Amino acid sequence: QVQLVESGGGLVQPGGSLRLSCVASDSLDGYHIGWFRQAPGKEREGVSCISILVGNIYYAESVKGRFTISRDNARKTAYLQMNALKPEDTGVYYCAVETHTTVQAMCTMATHKDSWGKGTQVTVSS
Repeated sequence: QVQLVESGGGLVQPGGSLRLSCVASDSLDGYHIGWFRQAPGKEREGVSCISILVGNIYYAESVKGRFTISRDNARKTAYLQMNALKPEDTGVYYCAVETHTTVQAMCTMATHKDSWGKGTQVTVSS
């Protein structure tokens, strides 16, 4: 089972930017990759998911135009560039991988994920 490690979280002021990374222990070929977040007292939600061949990308409405997902299979790494951050973006951000699904289903449904990272904290506050 591939192991995932997130990094790049931190404290940022509203309007600021962060870039999250998700590094895998093994090849990401054959996996869709997703970023999810969980705010205090709320359920985990899908933020953005990217397909195996980068042909399909899903963004939650709340982050469209502000967040950009990408992947570098050669580096076994996925990224989430987050711009114009808002206090409501605060939460623990997790990456996950999955096969045999669509990016929309991966991000919006409680499908089985092949692996999850342990998360990185993002706090947006002045």
